[in-house]
Amino acid sequence: MDTNNPGIHHRRVGEVMVTALNDGAFEASTAWVSGVAAEDCEALLRKTFRAVPPRITISAFLLTVGGEHTLVDAGCGTAMGAPFGKIRGHLATLGVAPADIRRVLVTHAHIDHVCGLIDAEGQAYFPNAEVVLHAAEPAYWLDPANEAAASEGEKSGFHDARISLAPYAGRIRTIADGAVVMPGVSAMHLPGHTPGHTGWKIESGAESLLIWGDVVHLPGIQFPRPEAAMAFDKDVETGRLSRARAFALAAGTGLLVAGMHLDFPCFGHVARDGGGYAFVPEVWAPAA
Repeated sequence: MDTNNPGIHHRRVGEVMVTALNDGAFEASTAWVSGVAAEDCEALLRKTFRAVPPRITISAFLLTVGGEHTLVDAGCGTAMGAPFGKIRGHLATLGVAPADIRRVLVTHAHIDHVCGLIDAEGQAYFPNAEVVLHAAEPAYWLDPANEAAASEGEKSGFHDARISLAPYAGRIRTIADGAVVMPGVSAMHLPGHTPGHTGWKIESGAESLLIWGDVVHLPGIQFPRPEAAMAFDKDVETGRLSRARAFALAAGTGLLVAGMHLDFPCFGHVARDGGGYAFVPEVWAPAA
C-alpha cells in the first residue's frame, strides 16, 4: 500500500452526492509564481507547515443524483504516466463504469483536466458521455492560428486539447457564462487561467457548492496573497480578477467551495484575513 488516504471523499450537497477523486500530486516550484517574491512564497509555505518546494495535488469530482453520474473534469488519464491517473481506479472502486458517465463538465482544457477523456489509443474513454465546456475553450485551443503563434513550450497544450476532444466530436456542447447545464448545475466563467476557464456551481435545496477549477494552484500562497499568479496562466491580470471575484463571493456569502488543486479532500470555505484570505477546510463528517 502506497498511501494512507484512498483519494475518495463524499460530500452531499442537497440531493447531489459530490465525490472528490484524487488523481495524484506533483512537485511544483516557487519559480512558477509571479507577483510574489520567491522568498515570500517559501515563508508562506513554511508558515502553514507545507513542503518546500511546494506540491500540487490534482483532483476531479463525481456528481451523482437520481442514479445519474456526471464528472467535473476527467483528470490526466495516462498522459502524465505513473503515479497519476488514479481517478479511473477510484471510479471502479465506486462501481462506476466508463459507460455509466452521462456527461463531463470541463473546467478547462489543460492536460490534467481533459486527457482523462481518452484511453491509451486515443479513443473516447467515456463512450456515452457528452462533454460540456465554455465556448471560449475550443475556440482557443482548436484554432490552428493560435497554435502556430504559441511558443514551443505552449504547443503541447494545444496537442493535448485537440486529441482529448476529437473523439467526442458531435457530443461536445459549448455553453456561455450562467448556462444551466443540468438541473441545479450552472456555469460560472472565471477566465484568465485559460480563456474559457469555468467553475461549476451546484445548488440543491438550501445548499450550494462552487467547484472553481484552477482559481488556486498553491493554497498556501494564493489565499494570503491573491495576486500570486502561475506561469501557466494564459492571461495573468484577468486570472487575478477572476480569483478576486471568486474569493470575494465565497468569503462574502459563506459559499462552500472546492477546487482541483486544493488540498485533498478539497472542500472548504474562504475567510477574509487581513489584506488577503484564508482557506478554512471543512470539518469532516460522515456522508449522510
